[in-house]
Amino acid sequence: MKAVIQRVTKASVHVEGNTVGQIGSGLLVLLGVAKDDGETDSRYLVEKIRTLRIFSDEQGKMNRSLVDVEGSVLLVSQFTLLGRTANGRRPSFDEAAPPEEAKRLYEQVVAGLQHLGTHVETGVFGADMQVELLNDGPVTLVLDSRGGS
Repeated sequence: MKAVIQRVTKASVHVEGNTVGQIGSGLLVLLGVAKDDGETDSRYLVEKIRTLRIFSDEQGKMNRSLVDVEGSVLLVSQFTLLGRTANGRRPSFDEAAPPEEAKRLYEQVVAGLQHLGTHVETGVFGADMQVELLNDGPVTLVLDSRGGS
């Protein structure tokens, strides 16, 4: 799984002009699921998302986690994170998981975060979405459950 994590002061996702998810302070997470990803990958990301120390403490150092600041997560599926651009000009999405498997693992990340007490809002899996955010910092990180980041 690949995830782009952005620390935000607010974020929202819209489908067909309707707001389907929104948060205040927390993390916007764009999540792509690859072929051969499984429960180990989703557990890894749940733990990293919750405990990555990327929020500022009283001295302005990134020393606090999402749990520490009681932040929320806006989780948005984004298969284009698996796009390969090495050959030609059109991205190849061959490494992305089939939609039904990707949705199952995406929902597993949502459930894992919620089970541990994190407030989670979501987009609509597979929909054409518009995402708005106010990046705080800016702080943006890329995580790869297979050790790429």
